[in-house]
Amino acid sequence: METLSQVIENYDRIFEEVKSRSQGTATLVLASKTVEQSVLKALAEARPGVIFGENKVQELLSKYFEADGLVWQFIGRLQTNKVKYIVDKVSLIQSVDSLRLAEEIEKRAGKIGKQMGILVEVNVGGEASKGGVEPGELLPLLSEIAKMPHLKVKGLMSVLPNADETALAPCYALLKELFEQAKAIEALNFSIEILSAGMSGDYRFALQNGSNMVRIGSAVFGARSYAK
Repeated sequence: METLSQVIENYDRIFEEVKSRSQGTATLVLASKTVEQSVLKALAEARPGVIFGENKVQELLSKYFEADGLVWQFIGRLQTNKVKYIVDKVSLIQSVDSLRLAEEIEKRAGKIGKQMGILVEVNVGGEASKGGVEPGELLPLLSEIAKMPHLKVKGLMSVLPNADETALAPCYALLKELFEQAKAIEALNFSIEILSAGMSGDYRFALQNGSNMVRIGSAVFGARSYAK
């Protein structure tokens, strides 16, 4: 884990790089898994408008705080029985990968009168260990979500394989194709603008291949232990 001053320095450098490489169109989400709340608070104070993305519901709840301009998102696999704990705290759930999960978010968002922003996660790499709907299941799922007034579909998300650029290229080509298909769907509660893909190891390649939201952790916070 980096020192706070190094974290801020890393954040500034990558923020500017993402902005430059995307001509200002891409968003940087900090994957803040295992990072202490004190570090996040200091960063949020130093850089208002920072976006934190958490992977675990329990960890999000233990670290959650409010600050000027601060945005929280949920970027990990989400169990339906835990939706109720976060729906009032996050602006975007990036990992919607089933009709059942979408229905639960719709139910919980409806109870608090909120239109919940979501991304639909697609498994373009075909890895059994990764979440996401199969590419052929995306449009049928979107057609069902279109019936849910408390969900605002803002785009797609994918966790791509840990592979070299040659292997990743067809995955990104498929993801961009699906993104264009999703944008063609006309629904009042759709605003398909976000393509979330790319992490610390491949965010540059992701930005070159259509991603406009990257989820970066270790490149800002340093190496972390996930043992606990």
